[in-house]
Amino acid sequence: MRKKQTDSNRNERIAAKVQTIVAEILRKNYADDPVISKVSLVGAEAHGGLQFVRLFFHCPVDDIDVAKRALDIETRTIRFQMGQQIDQKYVPQIRFTYDDTLERAARIEELLESVGE
Repeated sequence: MRKKQTDSNRNERIAAKVQTIVAEILRKNYADDPVISKVSLVGAEAHGGLQFVRLFFHCPVDDIDVAKRALDIETRTIRFQMGQQIDQKYVPQIRFTYDDTLERAARIEELLESVGE
């Protein structure tokens, strides 16, 4: 008897689906919000048996804490709206995390330029 094959990419597919749905919700429903409208979702990772999805965001706002707080306040509403669009048995919990990759890359670039001089 053959073992049932597991889909090793399932976490990535679920994370990508959640990222797409949440990005669309943010674009449609928060276009007038001065903070949330500037947020871009740049990545997602699912974990905890697909019960949790961490969404990585980036925004040009000077105070990242303000953007994080605004997203945290709206998380429940966003999750409810996501539940109406997602075709899964369970709606995963979502958490927003700031992605500082662009800032780190710029800093590394500066350091490399200063070493080269």
